[in-house]
Amino acid sequence: MIKTKEKILNSSLKLFNKYGLAKVTLRTIAKEVGISQGNLNYHFKKRDEIIEALYFQLVKNIDKSMVEIKPKEINLKLLLDLIKSIMVYFYTYRFFLLDFVQIIKENKVIKKHYLELSELRENQFLEMITILKVKKIMWEEKLPNEHNYLCKRLQILSDFWISSAEIESTQISIKTISKYSDIIIQEIYPYLTAKGKKEFHSLQ
Repeated sequence: MIKTKEKILNSSLKLFNKYGLAKVTLRTIAKEVGISQGNLNYHFKKRDEIIEALYFQLVKNIDKSMVEIKPKEINLKLLLDLIKSIMVYFYTYRFFLLDFVQIIKENKVIKKHYLELSELRENQFLEMITILKVKKIMWEEKLPNEHNYLCKRLQILSDFWISSAEIESTQISIKTISKYSDIIIQEIYPYLTAKGKKEFHSLQ
């Protein structure tokens, strides 16, 4: 049986994704769950606490994907699959990315964690790139900080693709995710060796 706290988070995610932060209050969430606002306040005193809980759910899901990766298993397919799976997670929690700037401005806990997490993610991706260089799948750097900037571009694209899709599309679907996955993973293509490009084409 689903616990009340889990019901609150599931309903909040559904409402935030559908209506956005501005139109969802604690009263709205309580009504959706079918409980009194007092009962909801027993579990979450402020809406920010719900947003934080959902944020850390998202992080936990992505962390699980990252932790399961073993260095010896890293190859181009794994990297591309990882990017696609992260995009699916972002779609599942899309309200967060659509209201990203507002949340970061208003929630110090999330902002602090996100900035620390961004640095960690960059290091994790750089480690993958290092292994792909050893395997002659990616080129060595030709410009200063070239791979660091590649990681930064991938982060920016990952964090804000939902906003672009929301503006361009009447409704975001699996096809939309596929389109933007291609846009993001093709950012890696110019950095591949001839061997890497051959493997890239075999995966498409």
